[in-house]
Amino acid sequence: MGDGQPRNRLSAMRITVVALGKIGLPLAVQFASKGHEVIGADVSERVVELVNAGQEPFPGEAHLQERLSELVPAGRLRATTDTAAAVAESDAVVVVVPLFVDAEGVPDFGWMDDATRAIARGLKPGTLVSYETTLPVGTTRTRFRPMLEEGSGLAADASEQGFALVFSPERVLTGRVFQDLRRYPKLVGGIDEASSVRGVAFYEAVLDFDERPDLPRANGVWDLGTSEASELAKLAETTYRDVNIGLANQFARFAGENGIDVMKVIEASNSQPYSHIHSPGIAVGGHCIPIYPRMYLWNDPAATVVRSAREANAGMPEYAVALLEGAYGDLSGARVAVLGAAYRGGVKETAFSGVFPTVTALRERGAEVLVHDPLYTDEELERLGFAAYHFGEPVDAAVVQADHADYRGLGADDLPGLKALVDGRRVTDAERFPGVVRRVIGAA
Repeated sequence: MGDGQPRNRLSAMRITVVALGKIGLPLAVQFASKGHEVIGADVSERVVELVNAGQEPFPGEAHLQERLSELVPAGRLRATTDTAAAVAESDAVVVVVPLFVDAEGVPDFGWMDDATRAIARGLKPGTLVSYETTLPVGTTRTRFRPMLEEGSGLAADASEQGFALVFSPERVLTGRVFQDLRRYPKLVGGIDEASSVRGVAFYEAVLDFDERPDLPRANGVWDLGTSEASELAKLAETTYRDVNIGLANQFARFAGENGIDVMKVIEASNSQPYSHIHSPGIAVGGHCIPIYPRMYLWNDPAATVVRSAREANAGMPEYAVALLEGAYGDLSGARVAVLGAAYRGGVKETAFSGVFPTVTALRERGAEVLVHDPLYTDEELERLGFAAYHFGEPVDAAVVQADHADYRGLGADDLPGLKALVDGRRVTDAERFPGVVRRVIGAA
């Protein structure tokens, strides 16, 4: 199995998935569920121990625990901290190590470089390497190919004596990874034609797809021709969303200042098939949309539309707090509850959440800020730097930051003493807040 000879790519393979995070672990489970033997490699001993015990290391991913409970005892999935050793046993390697950018948009390749060097140490002839982590255009070919070749002594030529190299971006949301894997086409681009062919065959053997009559061509694995095209496709689709939301937020601010309900306008506009305006809101968070436009700007600094949209979205928490200040008055000394630490309703994740700039803007105005989130304990909120708020405690004002389902039934009785409310997600009902000055982003 570790003799360097690739097996029939349409039969059982041994696959290493590098990084068992909220995308990598579900991917490993998906591959194992298709009859392949999967090794998950991660630097965290805790994650490795939990996976080997058949326990999910993080909550919230639909069907993950039940699949782990089946696949781990069956010997189809195991985990290790030794990436090189796992790669040495494998026919294919899929890399899902996080990549972040700093405030100036400069990528930090530290974790990716470390993982790539470890992969190179174990790389054997005939192996396929696929990067799924979103990357700046050109990274697979110009950064990781030389590192893999130097560290392994092999050529990236997709031959039996070398290795195949592709970029195939993940296109899923946490909480519904298995659903999204079936729904969206899998994009693949190799550094050469032979690598692309290998990549397409691999993903056809490890994924399932639902019928999509709305697509211009059949759902499944789409060969984009080059790794650069595949890299750009991921940056383009996420940057589009950021630009679209930025436009919606600009419309919302103008509408609110002119007594117009922007959602009625958006609904009317979107009734025409050439318009698809997204929804405005207090913040754009998560691992993708706040990051990838800046990654694109690193490639294309002349993209003024992208830059302006990112700045517009980054300014929404400050705008929401200014709305609250206008509704309440001087916030100095006011007790303000921010509802929602998570960046998205129903997802226990605070990456680039709007809670951080919202709390900062309130504190700068002298407010006493408390944070509530149904997914987080008081201790977890304290570790994030927040004092916890509990419904039923007196409060002067509140800001809805996350669209948790729990907040849809809120009323004034849940927040005693409430005088002003800014709903940044349109989840509250005005009738439940009699006597409260209520402001909604994009409404009069």
